[in-house]
Amino acid sequence: MNPVIGLDVSKGESQIQAFLDKGKPYRKSFSIKHDIKGLGNLLEFLHEVEKLADGNQPTVVLESTGHYHYPVTQFLEEQNYVYIIVNPLISHRAKSSSLRKVKTDAIDAYHLCELFYKEELEPYKKRGIQLLNLRNLTRQQESIAEISAKTKLQLHSLLDQVFPEYRGVFGSLYSKVSLLTLLAFPTSQAVLSASEGEIAEKIRALCKSRSELWAQERAKKLKEAALRNPFQNNLYQSNIFNLEMLVRLVLQYQEHLSKIATEIDALAKEVEEYHLLQSIPGIGEKIAATIISEVGEINRFDSAKKLVAFAGVDPSVYSSGKFTASVNRITKRGSNRLRHALYMAVQSGIRDSRKKKTTDEIIARNKRLREFYDKKREEDKPFRVAVLAYVNKLLHWIYALLKNRTPLQDMA
Repeated sequence: MNPVIGLDVSKGESQIQAFLDKGKPYRKSFSIKHDIKGLGNLLEFLHEVEKLADGNQPTVVLESTGHYHYPVTQFLEEQNYVYIIVNPLISHRAKSSSLRKVKTDAIDAYHLCELFYKEELEPYKKRGIQLLNLRNLTRQQESIAEISAKTKLQLHSLLDQVFPEYRGVFGSLYSKVSLLTLLAFPTSQAVLSASEGEIAEKIRALCKSRSELWAQERAKKLKEAALRNPFQNNLYQSNIFNLEMLVRLVLQYQEHLSKIATEIDALAKEVEEYHLLQSIPGIGEKIAATIISEVGEINRFDSAKKLVAFAGVDPSVYSSGKFTASVNRITKRGSNRLRHALYMAVQSGIRDSRKKKTTDEIIARNKRLREFYDKKREEDKPFRVAVLAYVNKLLHWIYALLKNRTPLQDMA
């Protein structure tokens, strides 16, 4: 016998259906909660099916559902049960093959069991605690960075309504010393009511690594900016309140991002692949951490083509009868975070590596891939097509590098 249990997972609960063998459903489906009692009932049912199937341990099949399936999969790992996480696209295709249009959790669980016998589904390959932790951190970093960027835009807009001349005082508006100074002197009135010496002393206290002369120059610039500022009197106190609140939020986000970056760096250094990926010019610490956290164990992929498909940069194919589509877009069905990291690696690899250009010649970080990119452009390929070809080639390099556990220099 080849028993299987299908789980249709939703928020906080799962619908369960069991098959003892192909075409042999067992019992009516039932639901369990994702709590200690519910998972205990699932374990009892697993043991029950195992006894009826002559001691053969049932395989558990479930759809990938964001984070809703995590309590179940962690429990199955603790109990040493094999489980298969199915791509929702595959299960949807199997459900669509039915003539009847019926959608219930019980039927979905039933279809997952049938899918197990129809398709050659591979058991889930555990990715390791380190890589899962790294993935969680890099995703959180991306999420906070997006929120921080939006907050900065709001701050930028509000500064136009309160103190637009402040922008030229410091080299970077969003440096810590700049934001803290803005918090202390948010308006022209606040600046002009203090002496230049008091402002310089405050700036010096906020940034002790800088010289006293530097602090005095900033204080002078701030005084001049306050005199030029068109808003000498702020009629709307709400703008000042909101400005101070946004400054504090940006500072908090910067602190959180700094802590996450430190955690990622410490965790990534323990992973061999982290250092291997950085042997590719154009891939730095942040991009390397994102790539390895999203790819996980490279042994999950039998070939470089499967890694390309996982990244969602493989071309879609449409052909029917005598018609074959000449314009094939990428599928975008894989990891969008991995795609974004690869695109950033491309941008970094093909751009000029010099801070100041002394000649018109482009000296790229990744000369080999820059030559490949230029070749595609010379073939009159559009920019996007050339970049996708670059990404595809980069993925083949990454696959070979991680499979062979060899830096790029040794592979050349």
